[in-house]
Amino acid sequence: MRKPQVIPDEDHEVIYERVAAVDVAKASGVVCMRTPDSSRPGRFVNRIWDNVPATRARVAGLGRELLRCQVQMVTLESTSDYWRIWHYVLESIGLAVQLVSASQAKNLKGRPKTDKLDAMWLARLTQLGLLRPSFVPPAAIRAVRDFTRARQDLVRERTRCLQRLEKLLEDAMVKITSVVKDGMKAKSSVAMVQALIAGERDPRKLADLAKGPLRGKRDALAEALDGMFDSHHGVIAQMLLDQVAFLDQRITAMEDQAIAALAQVEESWGMDATGETGPGCGTTPDSPVLAAAHRLAEIPGISVWLAIVIIAEIGLNMALFPTPAHLVSWIGLCRSATQSGTRHGKGRQKKGNSYARAAAGQAALGASRTGTFPGERYRRIARRRGGAIAQAAVARSILSQVAGTRCRAPAPSEPEGHCGLQRRCAPALPGLAGEVAGGVHQGCGGFRVPLAIPPGASRPAGCGLDVLAGSAHPPVLPFLRGAGQAAGVEQLVSA
Repeated sequence: MRKPQVIPDEDHEVIYERVAAVDVAKASGVVCMRTPDSSRPGRFVNRIWDNVPATRARVAGLGRELLRCQVQMVTLESTSDYWRIWHYVLESIGLAVQLVSASQAKNLKGRPKTDKLDAMWLARLTQLGLLRPSFVPPAAIRAVRDFTRARQDLVRERTRCLQRLEKLLEDAMVKITSVVKDGMKAKSSVAMVQALIAGERDPRKLADLAKGPLRGKRDALAEALDGMFDSHHGVIAQMLLDQVAFLDQRITAMEDQAIAALAQVEESWGMDATGETGPGCGTTPDSPVLAAAHRLAEIPGISVWLAIVIIAEIGLNMALFPTPAHLVSWIGLCRSATQSGTRHGKGRQKKGNSYARAAAGQAALGASRTGTFPGERYRRIARRRGGAIAQAAVARSILSQVAGTRCRAPAPSEPEGHCGLQRRCAPALPGLAGEVAGGVHQGCGGFRVPLAIPPGASRPAGCGLDVLAGSAHPPVLPFLRGAGQAAGVEQLVSA
């Protein structure tokens, strides 16, 4: 008989003695606290607070009572956005709070369903460690995420306005977008529409407003501009252009606010060449420690803004995702596993985090135009299986670099000494300056830092280092794997 496979419990599979659960509704919630029964050793008793108003004062009072009763974990069911006041207030008081999906806490079929019974069932599942919590970023990261998501919503609204403008021009028989590749986003297109609004109807004079490469298409533009644009089209077109200009200002404002909010997060700070650290430090190429967004932007395809979006969605503590596969699965770039006996199903597409998935997809398209490993991977897969599958595969590779990956072979088109990053590889944690041996491995992706580790040193669990010094590849340094990462690396170095 073969030896059994040993699978340790996950972090959330913890058995608690004192727990509480809240069945959340819009205006109130039913709270169940489950604690040991002093009169019956080994048994538990439930205490129910029915219809607790969902106001800050009432939730704070409940939290203080739970804190006095030494409750170890509070579980909330993610009902719309109604859970937020419960989570934020209870978390600020000092309680450990976890948010779980309704699919994780389904009641058994055939049993009665009431709010009180649902709260009791949630408390029992919490006590036995049978609930897998959802990811809720810290308050500082939530502020950055609010700005990045607001910007994304404004960008979508701006796109809708441009599409309405294009539809209006089609009604006026003006076919600018058939000639201009960038459609109504091009400055030449906007200038022509503004001239039409001002009353100009001569197609040749309108085509002369073209700029750059479009000047070679003036004859085609003149034919496309020969339509039936009248005054009522001009009124609507002016309104849409004004709305686009207003949205452009708001998009820029949201970008500035997101950058300022991330600068207030101490874990994202870098270090200048002068040794100074703080907001705005570590943004130049000669910085010994890059800021979080600029460090992440060294991965091919990721710009500084995409790096801010990714940080806003997944946070800075990569220890929450035990492996890169966990991060990829959480974002929704892989299908759920379905296997029974010898049958392996295709699985359903996961919902995941649409904002992070969109950012990873944009990064994959950006990397596809480079001569790095992600670019080679995209072109190789696209030739055989199409661009959509290649984009998803490269997005997974990029997210794996974010979470920390194994060493890999260099792409054929990568120059000598290139390691998959746009500019360079460098140590990115303070406290490692005296331990860097110098030089980087030519074929590594991600962030590689060769460390002077004594022979025979053991790797501490969870520190993210794949191999020891002296082997063919230097250790992997994953992207900001929690506050204890530097301590784990220094412990390994000094072992």
